[in-house]
Amino acid sequence: MRVTSILSGTARTPLIRFVGKRSVPQSIDHSPRVHPASPTGSLPDSFATYRAKAQQHGPLGRSSFNGTIGGHSGASLGPVKPQSGEFFDRAELPSRFGRLPWTQAEIDAIETGGASMFA
Repeated sequence: MRVTSILSGTARTPLIRFVGKRSVPQSIDHSPRVHPASPTGSLPDSFATYRAKAQQHGPLGRSSFNGTIGGHSGASLGPVKPQSGEFFDRAELPSRFGRLPWTQAEIDAIETGGASMFA
């Protein structure tokens, strides 16, 4: 306990030692530039123009209802039925894709943490 109080009273020295003096480059260009992978290759004029075209995750603005997303009700799109070979639910799959039932030995092995396998 005495060692802890002595160590807490001393100044902390970091374990990492840097070589040389810290220097900040003087010629850093902070002007906005287009990202190399940008699809348009140009910067937006303002944030408002960017926001009008950006993909939005959440409630859509009124500008998006011009016949594309959300322009029609779901009922007007007609019934949704899977094509042949497609299934919407796992229960609709053939029995060979179903889950196998657990055996009592497997249940006991899980409940005992594997100890019943060696007993």
